[in-house]
Amino acid sequence: QMQLVESGGGLVQPGGSLNLSCTGSGVTLSNYGVGWFRQPGLKGREFVAGISWGIGGTTGYADSVKGRSTISRDNAKNTVSLQINGLKSDDTAVYYCAARRTHWPGDSGRGYDIWGQGTQVTVSS
Repeated sequence: QMQLVESGGGLVQPGGSLNLSCTGSGVTLSNYGVGWFRQPGLKGREFVAGISWGIGGTTGYADSVKGRSTISRDNAKNTVSLQINGLKSDDTAVYYCAARRTHWPGDSGRGYDIWGQGTQVTVSS
């Protein structure tokens, strides 16, 4: 069974950093484009960052996190990580990773093959 498991969420103070991990089980993430999305409260899901498949993948970021976040792969660990610095209350959300069997996974959320269960990130003092 193919699964994605997110980890690294929790309570973080404003201005702090977090490092979320997405680990594949039964799926080789290096063969997939991977995206991170988030859903704040009752709002809709929004794209955060994405990385294409392969070594040294192309990356892309939402304007809301551009310049303060990094998405990266560790193929040996079958993991895609998302680091966000300078956290704000607006970053509070459930964060999901998703994988799509294509080079660039896209920022719409459509067409993804596998979704994780999500991890809660709360930014508060």
